Amino acid sequence: MARIVCFGEILIRLSAPGRELMLQTPRLDTYAGGAEANVAVSLARFGHEARMASILPDNALAHGALAELRRWNVDTRSVLTGAGRLGLYFLTSGAGLRPSDVLYDRAQSAFALAAPDAIDWSAALEGADWLHVSGVTPAVSANAADAAHRAMKAARAAGVRVSYDANFRAKLWEARGGDPTATLDALFAEADLAFAEARDLSLLTGHRIDSDEAAAKIAFERYPNLQRLASTARKVISADHHELSAVSFTRTGATRTRTHTITGIVDRIGGGDAFAAGVLHGLVSGAGEQAMLDFALAAACLKHYIPGDFNLSTAADVQFYLSNSGSDVRR
Repeated sequence: MARIVCFGEILIRLSAPGRELMLQTPRLDTYAGGAEANVAVSLARFGHEARMASILPDNALAHGALAELRRWNVDTRSVLTGAGRLGLYFLTSGAGLRPSDVLYDRAQSAFALAAPDAIDWSAALEGADWLHVSGVTPAVSANAADAAHRAMKAARAAGVRVSYDANFRAKLWEARGGDPTATLDALFAEADLAFAEARDLSLLTGHRIDSDEAAAKIAFERYPNLQRLASTARKVISADHHELSAVSFTRTGATRTRTHTITGIVDRIGGGDAFAAGVLHGLVSGAGEQAMLDFALAAACLKHYIPGDFNLSTAADVQFYLSNSGSDVRR
């Protein structure tokens, strides 16, 4: 078991029920979520000590979201309260050839407004093996971007390894304004492990990069701290039918998975976070490169069959999926 600290905004998701359009009927389904919270829950389900660091308002919505994290054994002692509101996002799930759509409502949230030094990182990182941060956080506000950078710098100074998911969110950056390149480049530079692909490196360098192999070469040359780069490749046939594979690069070579066909998709939100949690699980568990990557991709695949943001699969569930034992009732 390892201790992993995840820093980011905890959200409430409001989804149109089933495959309905938003407000087609006067009802919304609610789930707690947020990229880093998703990773924390998945790691806790895999048996690790996952700690969430964040800032929430002191109100019933925030209390409900926090209760969901605690329900899945996530340590919330480093979640603080502050002025502002709870961040929300609205999801209209896709169907067939109609894609899913996300509408963010996160302006003036407690997380966005919090001072960059609000969290005492010496306390939050105590005993930690890894810190996980994502590129969603700097898109929320300038304060949040500064806070993420401080967290990563504090982790490096404390000997805690840093995991960074590029997670570029164009809608959030458009609302915030400004050029994200310098901010994201500074965060990437602190990472030991990064989840990114060619389009992320294209954004950072300002040059078109056509392959993940080329992206990895550039990333290792550009960022001396970086030791591993991992990503998934998704082919979308329809909203209900995807093909998913993964690749991981180290400074000495590359590892790839087979392609998994995912049909009858229930909920794809959080799949990338399940993959990130799977990679971290493999690394802290001492798994070989191939076993780590296969596990991570399997965790991402299983997430597609679980409603909500959280991947609630256990490590045993993922191993059962990898065993190709079928999907009949387990009696």
